Amino acid sequence: MPTVPELVPGDRLCRDEFERRYSAMARSKKAELVEGVVYMPSPVSHSRHARPHFHLATWLGAYAASTPGVDGGDNATVRLDFENELQPDLHLRLARGGRSRLGPGGYLEGAPELAVEVTASSASYDLHDKFRAYQRNGVQEYLVWRVDEAAIDWFRLAGSRYERIEAVDGVLKSRAFAGLWLDVGAMLRLELAGVLEVLARGTASREHAEFVAVRTAGEEGGRG
Repeated sequence: MPTVPELVPGDRLCRDEFERRYSAMARSKKAELVEGVVYMPSPVSHSRHARPHFHLATWLGAYAASTPGVDGGDNATVRLDFENELQPDLHLRLARGGRSRLGPGGYLEGAPELAVEVTASSASYDLHDKFRAYQRNGVQEYLVWRVDEAAIDWFRLAGSRYERIEAVDGVLKSRAFAGLWLDVGAMLRLELAGVLEVLARGTASREHAEFVAVRTAGEEGGRG
């Protein structure tokens, strides 16, 4: 039986060949196919990645706990198209009526409504190749925390292009998920209590209640 070639950063592969080589890897390691190119990130720093990631995950998890019909994940493989198989640090999606679905093996196929990445700076591929892949494949919103530059960018899809969501009184608000509010300053300072306090105001808002009512009605209609 022929030996499966090793997966090497910089390889240019189609998605099927990427998955074949990834499945044959002797040990588990994160790898992504972005615009047809293999990326294999370096070891993860606690202060520059893991801790910010943890705070964002807590924020999104608290939102999902208050919002029926919303599903999320951490480092899940997302099959966007034949040149892009990504593992966003975090994602949030509509479990019913959204653009993504669970395919064979439980992998996500199609675009989640929100992708989130933690990166060192604006020089990272997260704001270049990944940005273009998410944009072209219809990921409705894309949030990037640039840790070394102490900045958080939140983009929304307007037509076929991303535009930046601007903060109002220091708070960024999702357009895809009503009530998903982010106190940027508190998040950058790693003040999780402050982040959750502002989120609680968002999930107590009228627009969130209306969003939940629509999602719940859709689920009840599906059961009927």
